[in-house]
Parts: sequence; structure tokens; C-alpha cells
Amino acid sequence: MKNKRLIIAVAVVLMMMAAIPSMAQVKFGVKGGLNVTKMSVSSDVYSADNNNGFFIGPTVKFTLPIVGLGIDAAALYDERKGTLYIEDMVGKKSNDVKFKSINVPVNLRWNIGLGSLAGIYLAAGPQFGFALGDFSDAWDSSFYKKENMNVSINLGAGLSLLKHLELGFTYNIQTKDSYTITEDYAGGNLGREITNIKTNAWQISAAYYF
Repeated sequence: MKNKRLIIAVAVVLMMMAAIPSMAQVKFGVKGGLNVTKMSVSSDVYSADNNNGFFIGPTVKFTLPIVGLGIDAAALYDERKGTLYIEDMVGKKSNDVKFKSINVPVNLRWNIGLGSLAGIYLAAGPQFGFALGDFSDAWDSSFYKKENMNVSINLGAGLSLLKHLELGFTYNIQTKDSYTITEDYAGGNLGREITNIKTNAWQISAAYYF
């Protein structure tokens, strides 16, 4: 099922690329940057601290110079980090967590030229995320459930310099939970606590197009 979803996401990207007129300018490059995770939890039992992470991978940009519109897409290895805290009768315990995924953002862009050497752009679009590995070395995987695929929304802006370099700022908004923690008290006799985790992130990026 996971592979099928990945194939569908890639097919969507390819169809969008094929729909761009032949007059479009196409540039390939490399993109990377910093994640500042804005992790949220749904219950009072847990609390969270945010931490930094990173992303990196190949990117491609299609630009229609006449109307200033375009599309960019990428395949990014993404890590987001944080710390979960749980309060119980023993005290407060912490556990560092790491969210790893392959993310495929596809953004519609509006480019505004400021001359031949610089410009600004606004961008928005969906991002398809595919989870990798476990999010905690300390917890048994039966303790939590991860979403193998997650769709999120990107809202961003940036600066283009010297026709090759781009500096961007994006807010990535998760549309559904990344992980669900299920905890049974005394084998379920004292009830069950279900905690949902979202991993929104502020992202600062740099891309170089060849």
C-alpha cells in the first residue's frame, strides 16, 4: 500500500510537469535547509519541546516568464526532532523523538522580478510525506502508530538571486496526525489514553539551480 501511494504521488507530479507548455524554462538543482519543528500533542498527559532538524534533496523548477507563474517540486530527506514529556505518579519523564520521512512538495509559484539579478516569489502547494523508520529508540513500536503517508500544505516566500540561488521561508502545516500514541492503564482496566501528534514546521531553505 505504501509503495502504491508513492507511485500515485510521483505520477501526479509527472502529470503536472507534463502539463507545462514547452516554452517553460526548466532548471534542476539541490535544496536544503533547517526545520524548526512546531510539535503539538492532543492530550494533557504529554507535553512537548521543539527542536531543530534538517532537509535536503534534488529539486526542479518550471518557470513561465511571460506571466510570472511556475511550479517547483522536490524529493527531500526530512528530519524533525523534539522531546516528549509525560507526567505520572512517579514524576516527569522525557523521551527524545525523531520524525524521518521522504517529502515530495509540489508548489505553485508567483515570481516577481526586481531586475535581472534579483526577484521575489510566493509559493503554496501540497506536500506528500512518506515515513521512514521508528520515531523513538526508547519506546516499543507497539506503543505508537505512525502514518506511513501524510499530506501537508506549504505556504512560503523567498528571494531569487543571480538566476541560480534561492533563499526561502516556508510554514509546513500537517493535515493529519503524524503519530498516535496509545497507552493502556493496568492492561486497559483503568482506561486508555490516546495522544495524537502533529509535526508542523517552520523551514528556512537555500536552493541552487544549475
